[in-house]
Amino acid sequence: MSRPLRVAVIGAGPAGIYASDLLIKSGEAVSVDLYEKMPAPFGLIRYGVAPDHPRIKGIVTSLHRVLDKPEIRLLGNITIGEDVTVEELRPYYDAIIFSTGATGDRDLPIPGSDLPESIGAGEFVGFYDGNPLFERGWNLQAQKVAVVGVGNVALDVSRVLAKTADELKVTEIPDNVYENLSQNQATEVHVFGRRGPAQCKFTPKELKEVDESPTIEVIVDPEDIDYDAASEEARRASKSQDLVCQTLEGYALREPQNAPHKIYMHFFESPVEILGEDGHVVGFRTERTRLNGDGTVSGTGEYRTWDVQAVYHAVGYRSDAVNGVPFDAERAVIPNDGGHVLDPETGEPITALYTTGWIKRGPVGLIGNTKSDAKETTDMLLSDWREGRLPEPAQPGQEEVLEFLEKDKGLAITTWEGWYRLDAAERAAGEGEGRERKKIVEWDEMLKHAGPQAD
Repeated sequence: MSRPLRVAVIGAGPAGIYASDLLIKSGEAVSVDLYEKMPAPFGLIRYGVAPDHPRIKGIVTSLHRVLDKPEIRLLGNITIGEDVTVEELRPYYDAIIFSTGATGDRDLPIPGSDLPESIGAGEFVGFYDGNPLFERGWNLQAQKVAVVGVGNVALDVSRVLAKTADELKVTEIPDNVYENLSQNQATEVHVFGRRGPAQCKFTPKELKEVDESPTIEVIVDPEDIDYDAASEEARRASKSQDLVCQTLEGYALREPQNAPHKIYMHFFESPVEILGEDGHVVGFRTERTRLNGDGTVSGTGEYRTWDVQAVYHAVGYRSDAVNGVPFDAERAVIPNDGGHVLDPETGEPITALYTTGWIKRGPVGLIGNTKSDAKETTDMLLSDWREGRLPEPAQPGQEEVLEFLEKDKGLAITTWEGWYRLDAAERAAGEGEGRERKKIVEWDEMLKHAGPQAD
């Protein structure tokens, strides 16, 4: 065939970028159009990682090298399923991969979770990361806060709530975030997990980082350092989990540090109810649990009430459906066999549609896990291509789809060249304050730099 394999990848976060990279490294001639609903690329790295995690944000450097490759074209500010339907895209591509990630919050299904100070952690992350789809202002009047969940998102939320605004000002946070954090009244953050130290999902480095600020003291009750046979086996099986347990043991055994802000980590506490009064959160009720021997826990019938004025639930992200693509609402994923999108009625693959990342498998694993996930999907796609199972698209030319998007649909497309301009503008804004960058939040402002009127 004289033309390259044409693939549309929907979602320019790590999952979509890794899939694009694998395709162009496959040994085949491949041309990828990488679609992104935001004006800027990088997904979770730009809008899901806490601003005081520059080490993780350094992954952008490697993603940058991928997007610099001429075989990949970034097409931003386009929401597939709304601005353009999936069926409208099909004539221009041999295959389409969905890698739209997860930004919504899973529910915390207990009484009181509908109170205004009961908040999904993802909403707070969207605020402090300057995501233009989320709130610009934030109520930070609560002096005592509960965070439900024992993963890295819970650590990020707790750390941002416990740090001072000035400690975070050296990062890329926009002005509106700094101004809100300057009004933060929180002095106590209480983190709750149903099970014990051996079952929590923290990573060792992130758990240690939460205690590195001179304004924060992490406190663990020695009573919560408990292991059953399955817990001990979990520690032996995973060096990372063992390091987490060692760190928590260290927090439990040390002398008080007398820092002004305290993060209390409570294990064996199962959420029961968020207590309200006059329509606002006034407390949090938990049931004490105990290990069963196999790593699971049972309730003890002992209940505790905690004095808090806000509850953040970091119990997992949830993907949203893409219009025109099957979606398993219960699991919040696109039904798939490891790569092919499946018809939910027949269970058979839908020709030329694929999926990867969190929309494929749920929001589990670290960013690095996304690479192996993308390889599984791209291997299936390439096998189908080589075996002649993909139908010939009617209009596979690169310029044909661009004409459709710009002229027929009238879309203002942001580009990779536009990202360089937006990046330069953010760096210039930060330079005056001695920072690496200051993130631009407003959608129209991003379009001004990255959009077609600048080309």
